Amino acid sequence: MNKNWIESNTFHHSEFKDLHGLVAAKQRKRLTISLCLPTLNEEKTIAKEIVILKSELMLRYPLLDEIMVIDSGSTDKTRQIARSYDVTVHKADDILPHLEKFKGKGENLWKALFVTRGDIIIYIDADIKNIHHRFAYGLLGPLLLSDRIRFTKAFYDRPIAVGENKLRPTGGGRVTELVTRPLFSLFMPNLTQFLQPLSGEYAGFRNIFEAIPFHIGYGVETGMLIDIHEKWGLDVMAQVDLDRRVHKNQDTKALGRMAFVIIKTFLDRVQKLQRVDIKQEIFDEMIQYHLVRGALQPEMHVLEQHERPPILQVPEYMQKFPTRKSGQAPLNP
Repeated sequence: MNKNWIESNTFHHSEFKDLHGLVAAKQRKRLTISLCLPTLNEEKTIAKEIVILKSELMLRYPLLDEIMVIDSGSTDKTRQIARSYDVTVHKADDILPHLEKFKGKGENLWKALFVTRGDIIIYIDADIKNIHHRFAYGLLGPLLLSDRIRFTKAFYDRPIAVGENKLRPTGGGRVTELVTRPLFSLFMPNLTQFLQPLSGEYAGFRNIFEAIPFHIGYGVETGMLIDIHEKWGLDVMAQVDLDRRVHKNQDTKALGRMAFVIIKTFLDRVQKLQRVDIKQEIFDEMIQYHLVRGALQPEMHVLEQHERPPILQVPEYMQKFPTRKSGQAPLNP
């Protein structure tokens, strides 16, 4: 285990608050930056996110070149609200429409690679209640100021809702501590140094993202960390403290279904890496129970494992970006 990484590659967003300096570094390196906001029924938070990120990091400081909303098929007013603030909005199903259609955050992130143009892509969840432009510039800082770091991931304090308008200071990240960290400790101890491996905010150079597969659902963060680590090692990765993130918390049963998919993604990766040999079928049904008139009734949730290949393998992507190279992505921008 590389014990020096957590010291050398862990940052605080305040280290990158000189936005003039970040813009100068971006211009000096001749880079473009795209922000992707994956959405599904986020009408309560999407406007504030767009207003703050656009006003601070496009109009006041020209750090972002485009903001792209990729929507999973919201049934509320998410898409209409986003368009009213003059950002580009796509339904995920309308991107590469000839492909089999899937639903999930990872699907949105993968398809964003096809419609964005940035050399750097930054992904930020659209349900953040305390959004601040540090969520973007904090992740971009190491990418712009270092010639070595190619991928950054967020961590933060995650309070948990205990009532209608009450928060407990800590308690979020339950799936990380109960599922992901134990699995990493058993098989990939280097990755335990990521304080929140399942955080929904990360950024990286396009030539990193385009060379790895994307799980279409909850397994996208787990698979991404493992794949980047296996291809390029810890030195190209970093994590940034963004202080605090407030968002809607999920109940225990929903977290159980999330954990199910993450475990399946992890087992798939360690099998492909020949770290384990599973000799029986892995099932797709998550079985939970609830009480109905005093009797326990099973709830069956089919959680299939779908994954998009590295987008470099998609002919339409190579036609749109003819200068890209298939195979292992280089580390230079």
